[in-house]
Amino acid sequence: MTPTPLDPRLTEQRNPRSMRIDQLSSLEIVDLINAEDQMVAQAVHEEREPIARTVEMVVDCFRKGGRLIYVGAGTSGRLGVLDASEMPPTYRTDPVMVQGIIAGGFQALIRAQEGAEDHPQDGAKAIDEKQVGANDFVMGIATSGTTPFVHGALHRARELGARTGFLVCTYPTEKIVAAADVVIAPLVGPEVITGSTRMKAGTATKMVLNTITTSSMVLLGKVFGNLMVDMQVTCEKLRDRGERILMEILGVERPEAARLLEQSGGRVKVGIVIARLGVDADEATRRLEQAGGLISQVVGEL
Repeated sequence: MTPTPLDPRLTEQRNPRSMRIDQLSSLEIVDLINAEDQMVAQAVHEEREPIARTVEMVVDCFRKGGRLIYVGAGTSGRLGVLDASEMPPTYRTDPVMVQGIIAGGFQALIRAQEGAEDHPQDGAKAIDEKQVGANDFVMGIATSGTTPFVHGALHRARELGARTGFLVCTYPTEKIVAAADVVIAPLVGPEVITGSTRMKAGTATKMVLNTITTSSMVLLGKVFGNLMVDMQVTCEKLRDRGERILMEILGVERPEAARLLEQSGGRVKVGIVIARLGVDADEATRRLEQAGGLISQVVGEL
Protein backbone atom coordinates (compact mmCIF):
# COMPACT_ATOMS: atom_id res chain seq x y z
CA MET A 1 0.00 0.00 0.00
CA THR A 2 1.35 3.44 -0.98
CA PRO A 3 1.37 5.78 2.04
CA THR A 4 -0.74 8.92 1.81
CA PRO A 5 1.60 11.89 1.27
CA LEU A 6 1.83 14.36 4.14
CA ASP A 7 1.45 17.24 1.68
CA PRO A 8 -0.93 17.02 -1.31
CA ARG A 9 1.24 19.37 -3.41
CA LEU A 10 3.18 17.36 -5.95
CA THR A 11 6.18 19.66 -5.54
CA GLU A 12 6.45 18.77 -1.84
CA GLN A 13 6.22 15.00 -2.12
CA ARG A 14 9.17 12.62 -1.82
CA ASN A 15 10.54 11.04 -4.97
CA PRO A 16 10.80 7.26 -4.43
CA ARG A 17 13.56 7.01 -7.05
CA SER A 18 15.92 9.29 -5.14
CA MET A 19 15.36 8.21 -1.54
CA ARG A 20 18.89 6.77 -1.35
CA ILE A 21 20.63 9.51 -3.34
CA ASP A 22 22.91 10.24 -0.40
CA GLN A 23 24.41 6.75 -0.82
CA LEU A 24 25.23 7.08 -4.54
CA SER A 25 28.48 7.91 -6.30
CA SER A 26 28.88 11.23 -8.11
CA LEU A 27 28.22 9.58 -11.49
CA GLU A 28 25.13 7.80 -10.17
CA ILE A 29 23.79 11.10 -8.80
CA VAL A 30 24.36 12.80 -12.15
CA ASP A 31 22.61 9.95 -13.98
CA LEU A 32 19.66 10.05 -11.60
CA ILE A 33 19.19 13.82 -11.97
CA ASN A 34 19.49 13.54 -15.75
CA ALA A 35 16.91 10.74 -15.86
CA GLU A 36 14.47 12.88 -13.88
CA ASP A 37 15.12 15.91 -16.11
CA GLN A 38 14.07 13.89 -19.14
CA MET A 39 10.51 13.97 -17.78
CA VAL A 40 10.31 17.76 -18.07
CA ALA A 41 9.90 18.21 -21.82
CA GLN A 42 7.04 15.69 -21.96
CA ALA A 43 5.28 17.37 -19.05
CA VAL A 44 5.51 20.72 -20.83
CA HIS A 45 4.28 19.14 -24.08
CA GLU A 46 1.16 17.89 -22.33
CA GLU A 47 0.32 21.53 -21.52
CA ARG A 48 0.65 22.68 -25.14
CA GLU A 49 -3.01 23.75 -25.46
CA PRO A 50 -3.15 26.06 -22.41
CA ILE A 51 0.27 27.43 -23.40
CA ALA A 52 -1.07 28.23 -26.88
CA ARG A 53 -4.16 29.91 -25.37
CA THR A 54 -1.87 31.98 -23.20
CA VAL A 55 0.15 33.05 -26.24
CA GLU A 56 -3.02 34.14 -28.03
CA MET A 57 -4.15 36.24 -25.07
CA VAL A 58 -0.69 37.77 -24.61
CA VAL A 59 -0.46 38.74 -28.29
CA ASP A 60 -3.92 40.29 -28.15
CA CYS A 61 -2.83 42.35 -25.15
CA PHE A 62 0.35 43.46 -26.91
CA ARG A 63 -1.60 44.55 -29.98
CA LYS A 64 -3.79 46.69 -27.74
CA GLY A 65 -0.73 48.36 -26.22
CA GLY A 66 -0.75 46.21 -23.11
CA ARG A 67 1.97 44.35 -21.26
CA LEU A 68 2.93 40.88 -20.07
CA ILE A 69 3.76 41.00 -16.37
CA TYR A 70 5.21 38.00 -14.54
CA VAL A 71 4.72 37.68 -10.78
CA GLY A 72 6.57 35.19 -8.61
CA ALA A 73 8.71 34.55 -5.56
CA GLY A 74 12.08 32.84 -5.21
CA THR A 75 13.13 30.79 -8.24
CA SER A 76 9.78 31.45 -9.95
CA GLY A 77 10.18 35.19 -9.58
CA ARG A 78 13.78 35.14 -10.78
CA LEU A 79 12.85 33.18 -13.89
CA GLY A 80 10.11 35.67 -14.68
CA VAL A 81 12.49 38.61 -14.33
CA LEU A 82 15.08 36.76 -16.44
CA ASP A 83 12.65 36.10 -19.28
CA ALA A 84 11.45 39.71 -19.23
CA SER A 85 14.99 41.11 -19.24
CA GLU A 86 15.90 39.11 -22.34
CA MET A 87 13.15 40.58 -24.53
CA PRO A 88 14.64 44.04 -25.33
CA PRO A 89 18.02 42.82 -26.64
CA THR A 90 16.52 39.85 -28.45
CA TYR A 91 13.46 41.45 -30.02
CA ARG A 92 13.95 45.22 -29.63
CA THR A 93 10.92 45.52 -27.36
CA ASP A 94 10.33 48.44 -25.05
CA PRO A 95 11.46 47.35 -21.55
CA VAL A 96 7.95 47.99 -20.22
CA MET A 97 6.38 45.51 -22.67
CA VAL A 98 7.42 42.42 -20.67
CA GLN A 99 8.15 42.91 -16.99
CA GLY A 100 8.86 40.77 -13.96
CA ILE A 101 7.75 41.29 -10.36
CA ILE A 102 9.53 39.30 -7.66
CA ALA A 103 8.52 39.18 -4.01
CA GLY A 104 11.13 41.07 -2.00
CA GLY A 105 12.13 43.32 -4.87
CA PHE A 106 15.53 43.69 -6.50
CA GLN A 107 17.48 42.23 -3.55
CA ALA A 108 15.55 38.96 -3.93
CA LEU A 109 17.22 38.44 -7.30
CA ILE A 110 20.60 37.92 -5.69
CA ARG A 111 19.75 36.85 -2.16
CA ALA A 112 16.80 34.79 -0.95
CA GLN A 113 14.03 36.79 0.73
CA GLU A 114 11.85 33.82 1.62
CA GLY A 115 9.50 35.62 4.02
CA ALA A 116 8.59 38.12 1.31
CA GLU A 117 6.27 35.61 -0.36
CA ASP A 118 3.94 35.26 2.63
CA HIS A 119 1.96 38.47 2.22
CA PRO A 120 -0.82 38.63 -0.39
CA GLN A 121 -1.30 42.35 0.22
CA ASP A 122 2.26 42.95 -1.01
CA GLY A 123 1.43 41.17 -4.26
CA ALA A 124 -1.66 43.34 -4.67
CA LYS A 125 0.40 46.46 -3.93
CA ALA A 126 2.95 45.49 -6.60
CA ILE A 127 0.14 45.23 -9.16
CA ASP A 128 -1.16 48.66 -8.19
CA GLU A 129 2.34 50.11 -8.52
CA LYS A 130 2.51 48.78 -12.08
CA GLN A 131 -0.86 50.45 -12.80
CA VAL A 132 -2.19 47.23 -14.29
CA GLY A 133 -5.25 47.59 -16.51
CA ALA A 134 -7.58 45.76 -18.86
CA ASN A 135 -5.05 45.55 -21.70
CA ASP A 136 -2.45 43.75 -19.58
CA PHE A 137 -1.81 40.03 -19.04
CA VAL A 138 -0.51 39.04 -15.60
CA MET A 139 1.13 35.62 -15.31
CA GLY A 140 1.46 34.26 -11.81
CA ILE A 141 4.28 31.75 -11.34
CA ALA A 142 4.20 29.53 -8.27
CA THR A 143 5.25 25.94 -8.77
CA SER A 144 3.53 24.84 -5.55
CA GLY A 145 0.44 26.85 -6.45
CA THR A 146 0.11 28.28 -2.95
CA THR A 147 2.38 31.36 -2.78
CA PRO A 148 0.31 34.10 -1.05
CA PHE A 149 2.19 36.95 -2.80
CA VAL A 150 1.22 35.52 -6.19
CA HIS A 151 -2.40 34.88 -5.24
CA GLY A 152 -2.69 38.44 -3.93
CA ALA A 153 -1.26 39.81 -7.17
CA LEU A 154 -3.56 37.76 -9.40
CA HIS A 155 -6.64 38.63 -7.35
CA ARG A 156 -5.87 42.34 -7.65
CA ALA A 157 -5.08 42.06 -11.36
CA ARG A 158 -8.46 40.45 -12.02
CA GLU A 159 -10.20 43.18 -10.01
CA LEU A 160 -8.54 45.70 -12.34
CA GLY A 161 -9.79 43.86 -15.44
CA ALA A 162 -6.50 42.30 -16.56
CA ARG A 163 -6.36 38.84 -18.06
CA THR A 164 -4.46 36.37 -15.93
CA GLY A 165 -2.58 33.10 -16.15
CA PHE A 166 -1.21 30.79 -13.48
CA LEU A 167 1.82 28.55 -14.02
CA VAL A 168 2.10 25.75 -11.46
CA CYS A 169 3.77 22.36 -11.27
CA THR A 170 1.21 20.65 -9.08
CA TYR A 171 -2.36 19.44 -9.50
CA PRO A 172 -4.50 22.58 -9.97
CA THR A 173 -6.91 23.10 -7.09
CA GLU A 174 -10.23 24.94 -7.35
CA LYS A 175 -8.51 27.99 -5.86
CA ILE A 176 -5.82 27.91 -8.56
CA VAL A 177 -8.36 27.49 -11.35
CA ALA A 178 -10.45 30.35 -9.97
CA ALA A 179 -7.43 32.64 -9.81
CA ALA A 180 -6.76 32.80 -13.56
CA ASP A 181 -8.21 32.77 -17.06
CA VAL A 182 -5.78 30.01 -18.04
CA VAL A 183 -3.79 27.52 -15.93
CA ILE A 184 -0.60 25.86 -17.16
CA ALA A 185 0.37 22.86 -15.03
CA PRO A 186 3.31 20.77 -16.26
CA LEU A 187 3.38 17.87 -13.80
CA VAL A 188 7.09 17.07 -13.61
CA GLY A 189 6.66 14.96 -10.47
CA PRO A 190 8.44 15.14 -7.11
CA GLU A 191 11.92 16.63 -7.16
CA VAL A 192 15.11 14.60 -6.75
CA ILE A 193 15.67 16.57 -3.54
CA THR A 194 12.27 16.95 -1.90
CA GLY A 195 10.86 20.45 -2.36
CA SER A 196 13.84 21.76 -4.35
CA THR A 197 11.69 23.30 -7.07
CA ARG A 198 14.62 25.11 -8.66
CA MET A 199 15.26 21.76 -10.35
CA LYS A 200 12.60 20.07 -12.53
CA ALA A 201 9.91 22.62 -11.75
CA GLY A 202 12.33 25.46 -12.46
CA THR A 203 13.37 23.89 -15.76
CA ALA A 204 9.73 23.44 -16.77
CA THR A 205 9.01 27.05 -15.80
CA LYS A 206 11.80 28.38 -17.99
CA MET A 207 10.66 26.23 -20.92
CA VAL A 208 7.10 27.51 -20.63
CA LEU A 209 8.11 31.17 -20.31
CA ASN A 210 10.51 30.86 -23.26
CA THR A 211 7.71 29.34 -25.32
CA ILE A 212 5.19 32.05 -24.42
CA THR A 213 7.42 35.01 -25.22
CA THR A 214 9.12 33.48 -28.26
CA SER A 215 5.79 32.46 -29.80
CA SER A 216 4.38 35.90 -29.09
CA MET A 217 7.32 37.64 -30.74
CA VAL A 218 7.01 35.42 -33.82
CA LEU A 219 3.30 36.29 -34.15
CA LEU A 220 4.13 39.99 -33.78
CA GLY A 221 6.45 39.81 -36.79
CA LYS A 222 9.74 40.07 -34.95
CA VAL A 223 11.05 36.93 -36.68
CA PHE A 224 11.49 36.44 -40.45
CA GLY A 225 11.79 32.79 -41.38
CA ASN A 226 13.58 31.73 -38.22
CA LEU A 227 15.88 34.75 -38.16
CA MET A 228 15.99 37.31 -35.35
CA VAL A 229 15.32 40.41 -37.49
CA ASP A 230 14.17 42.75 -34.71
CA MET A 231 17.06 42.43 -32.28
CA GLN A 232 18.97 45.36 -30.79
CA VAL A 233 22.46 45.86 -32.24
CA THR A 234 24.09 46.85 -28.97
CA CYS A 235 27.44 45.05 -29.09
CA GLU A 236 29.92 43.59 -31.57
CA LYS A 237 28.42 40.10 -31.29
CA LEU A 238 24.96 41.39 -32.21
CA ARG A 239 26.34 43.64 -34.94
CA ASP A 240 28.01 40.61 -36.47
CA ARG A 241 24.76 38.65 -36.20
CA GLY A 242 22.80 41.50 -37.78
CA GLU A 243 25.19 41.68 -40.71
CA ARG A 244 25.07 37.92 -41.20
CA ILE A 245 21.26 37.97 -41.20
CA LEU A 246 21.28 40.62 -43.93
CA MET A 247 23.84 38.61 -45.90
CA GLU A 248 21.69 35.48 -45.54
CA ILE A 249 18.40 37.08 -46.55
CA LEU A 250 19.63 39.46 -49.24
CA GLY A 251 22.54 37.49 -50.67
CA VAL A 252 24.95 40.42 -50.24
CA GLU A 253 28.55 40.54 -49.08
CA ARG A 254 29.66 41.76 -45.66
CA PRO A 255 30.45 45.38 -46.70
CA GLU A 256 26.99 45.88 -48.19
CA ALA A 257 25.36 44.31 -45.13
CA ALA A 258 27.34 46.67 -42.89
CA ARG A 259 26.23 49.65 -45.01
CA LEU A 260 22.57 48.63 -44.80
CA LEU A 261 22.81 48.15 -41.06
CA GLU A 262 24.30 51.62 -40.72
CA GLN A 263 21.70 53.17 -43.04
CA SER A 264 18.88 51.54 -41.09
CA GLY A 265 20.14 52.78 -37.73
CA GLY A 266 21.01 49.26 -36.61
CA ARG A 267 17.52 47.92 -37.40
CA VAL A 268 17.88 44.70 -39.37
CA LYS A 269 14.23 44.60 -40.42
CA VAL A 270 14.42 48.14 -41.80
CA GLY A 271 17.62 47.24 -43.65
CA ILE A 272 15.85 44.37 -45.41
CA VAL A 273 13.04 46.65 -46.60
CA ILE A 274 15.54 49.30 -47.79
CA ALA A 275 17.35 46.72 -49.89
CA ARG A 276 14.28 44.89 -51.21
CA LEU A 277 12.17 47.95 -52.09
CA GLY A 278 14.83 50.57 -52.78
CA VAL A 279 13.39 53.06 -50.28
CA ASP A 280 15.04 55.12 -47.54
CA ALA A 281 14.96 54.29 -43.83
CA ASP A 282 11.98 56.53 -43.04
CA GLU A 283 9.85 55.02 -45.80
CA ALA A 284 10.88 51.51 -44.82
CA THR A 285 9.89 52.22 -41.22
CA ARG A 286 6.55 53.66 -42.34
CA ARG A 287 5.72 50.60 -44.43
CA LEU A 288 6.60 48.26 -41.59
CA GLU A 289 4.38 50.22 -39.23
CA GLN A 290 1.51 50.04 -41.72
CA ALA A 291 1.95 46.26 -41.84
CA GLY A 292 1.90 45.95 -38.07
CA GLY A 293 5.58 44.99 -38.07
CA LEU A 294 4.99 41.91 -40.24
CA ILE A 295 7.91 42.09 -42.63
CA SER A 296 6.57 39.32 -44.87
CA GLN A 297 3.62 41.60 -45.73
CA VAL A 298 6.06 44.28 -46.89
CA VAL A 299 8.67 42.31 -48.83
CA GLY A 300 7.08 38.90 -49.36
CA GLU A 301 8.28 35.52 -48.16
CA LEU A 302 11.86 34.67 -47.26
